[in-house]
Amino acid sequence: MPAAQAAPAARAMPVTASRKRGVGMADISASLEDYLETIFVLHQQSGEVRVTDIATALGVSKPSVNRAVSTLRDAGFLEHEFYGTVILTPTGETRAAQVLHRHKLIRHFLHHTLGVPEKIAEEDACRVEHVVSAQTIQHLYDYLSRQEDGYEG
Repeated sequence: MPAAQAAPAARAMPVTASRKRGVGMADISASLEDYLETIFVLHQQSGEVRVTDIATALGVSKPSVNRAVSTLRDAGFLEHEFYGTVILTPTGETRAAQVLHRHKLIRHFLHHTLGVPEKIAEEDACRVEHVVSAQTIQHLYDYLSRQEDGYEG
């Protein structure tokens, strides 16, 4: 998710980490987490999200978005009527906010603490956000909070 599009996320801790082990309420792929994160940010920006909006934001085809939306709907993360808007369920919204929070925290650490160039920090955060443990995210958050006098994310 590009930094310019990232809106403030909920600061809910701890954050769950998920891996590719099948689709369920706790386990979804990194790609599906990216869809949730994108839907969350698009909703914050415009209030209404359609398949076309998601496809444009992610640079993928509408059929790809429809497959992902169907999988996320079946897993209980969102609601979608054919040709209608895509709406995150409370569970989907929570999960999306957690992913966005992890992304922003990692990007901030890489860029502001380690001095990684912004573009690279953004790209790396996009990859790392899906594999880092909740415990590591909590320690990173605690570290930044101490170092930056109340880091807010």
